[in-house]
Amino acid sequence: MPKQNVQHFDFLRNKYGTELLLDVGRMESLQNFVLSDTPHVLSFYDIMFLERGSGTFSLDGVAYPLEPGRILFTSPGQVRQWKTESEVAGYTLFFEEGFITTFFNDPLFLSRFQFFNNASSPSGVLAPAADFEQHLQTVQALEQEFKQLQNDSPHMLRALLYQLLIRLNRLYAQQHGTNSDTEGNHTIYTFRKLLEQHYMQKHQVQEYAELLHITPAHLNSITQRYFGATASTLIRNRLILEAKRQLLYSPKTVAEIAYSLNFSDTANFNRFFRSQLGQSPQSYRNEHIK
Repeated sequence: MPKQNVQHFDFLRNKYGTELLLDVGRMESLQNFVLSDTPHVLSFYDIMFLERGSGTFSLDGVAYPLEPGRILFTSPGQVRQWKTESEVAGYTLFFEEGFITTFFNDPLFLSRFQFFNNASSPSGVLAPAADFEQHLQTVQALEQEFKQLQNDSPHMLRALLYQLLIRLNRLYAQQHGTNSDTEGNHTIYTFRKLLEQHYMQKHQVQEYAELLHITPAHLNSITQRYFGATASTLIRNRLILEAKRQLLYSPKTVAEIAYSLNFSDTANFNRFFRSQLGQSPQSYRNEHIK
């Protein structure tokens, strides 16, 4: 039985004297930056720009190679783990959702970016040298603003962050074949937000279609167009992701996990898990804990 040894880290809100829900710095020297081989979870968003390093960075059990030019994205609640083979250097930019959403008055704002919603997609990009340098210049402009904080600095920081997120979203969409349009379809981003809120209780496309006041066929059509997958596939992927997290990082029994995910019984959960991964939940746990 695995031990519940995932560390949790919250945002240091008053580092600059007043509550400013954004920070930036160099990974190798920033105090409290988590570069640990122990599984850990952040309560905030994080974007990392690697200039040096080798090894792997795992996110929810999927390992990504560390190499210069790689940009990694993580969202609150995702389980992270580093296995470094040489010194990791570069920039980290991290923020809480409130820093963005209260300013733009858009509760769906961060749901619009592919790289923060990657339950079934890669979690990073390998940027060409010119693109990587352009992104670093923006990050360094953010860093410079922190060195000379003024009353209007939050506005400048948000403007720079907004520009950076749009550029990164375009690069991510280009590399992974997703849709970079963050404005075109309000319904699709509402579905993504609803899925994150209700996936543990609602498993059927019909349930989300009713919340959105559209037909299941229409919901499947727009998710296929924007994400290259049906709504049912996205729901299954989110359930599997949570099941994996609980199997690997919690002491719950398989029966307890089935109950927490609102399956009618353990046998039903076992069938679902096996249909997606080709093995039982207990076999998956045993294999990965080894």
